[in-house]
Amino acid sequence: MKHLRILMLFLVALTFWSCSDDAPSGESIFDTTQRQRNEFEQWILEKYTIPYNISFIYRYKDNETNNSYNVVPPTPEKVKAMAILLKHIWVDAYVELMNGDPTFIKTYAPRVFQLVGSKQYKTDGTETLGTAEGGLKITMFGVNSLDIDNLYIDVTNPYGVRGTDPIDLNYYFFHTLHHEFCHILTQKANYPEEFRTVSVENFRSGDWVNVKDNIAPAFGFVTPYASSEYNEDFAEIYSTYVTKEASAWEALEKRADELVNNTDNEKEDWWEKRSKTAKADMQQKLKLVKEYFEGTWKIDMDKLRKIVLRRSSEVSTLDLRNLPQK
Repeated sequence: MKHLRILMLFLVALTFWSCSDDAPSGESIFDTTQRQRNEFEQWILEKYTIPYNISFIYRYKDNETNNSYNVVPPTPEKVKAMAILLKHIWVDAYVELMNGDPTFIKTYAPRVFQLVGSKQYKTDGTETLGTAEGGLKITMFGVNSLDIDNLYIDVTNPYGVRGTDPIDLNYYFFHTLHHEFCHILTQKANYPEEFRTVSVENFRSGDWVNVKDNIAPAFGFVTPYASSEYNEDFAEIYSTYVTKEASAWEALEKRADELVNNTDNEKEDWWEKRSKTAKADMQQKLKLVKEYFEGTWKIDMDKLRKIVLRRSSEVSTLDLRNLPQK
């Protein structure tokens, strides 16, 4: 212990002598010059990072991905196209809703968008479309599936469209983005406990993967995934409502009525488990979701839906190969 103290005193003295002997040059030991950025990196800096504190991860990084899955990075052209799409459909939609004020997005948007080229599949056969981590990062999968020259957005099918070519951008990306952003906002400010009690007896937990899209309304849910647990139910209601036309929501309520009142399905496994109040439950939960967003975030979901649908219709006019300067 004595020798250790002597060694430490010697090192301190040596450090003091070295520092006092060298005159400071006035230059930082770090490189403070602005690094060179390519055109896309500069565009991200100007359109996302500076105004909204948002950055993009699109090159593969081990520490940014779940190593339990085999995934690949997106191609450069798909990254550029997705960045243009997300700004038009998502960022600019919320800024427009807030009358041009960027504060909301700048304050509450995820700090990072991570784009993954391939899809991510779980062992139960389900596909992960996106994840939200601690309110800081949203990861979107399957970016390489984007067909830049054939853009398709379905706003009328209440369940979303899968297995089409070109893919449904609403189902794979925009719905997912609003869903994950909803999670971020509810982590910042929780929604009323009452919501959790509405469908409490109908949640399917891990069994939700066996629920078909057009059967979910029989239990009071807008999608099978909504039946997994109440947080997903809340986010699915929000993302479905703001990305679909009013007729799509009405179709969900109508389907709930049909499944509950039709006795032709008695031989189906789900028939005895259906909720007699499915339609009313969906309506009550939508009311609670709307009240939460209006009261907590000043978001009128009907106004947001109108903006999102209009911007969705404008996607076909976008040039996804050249970065817009406005």
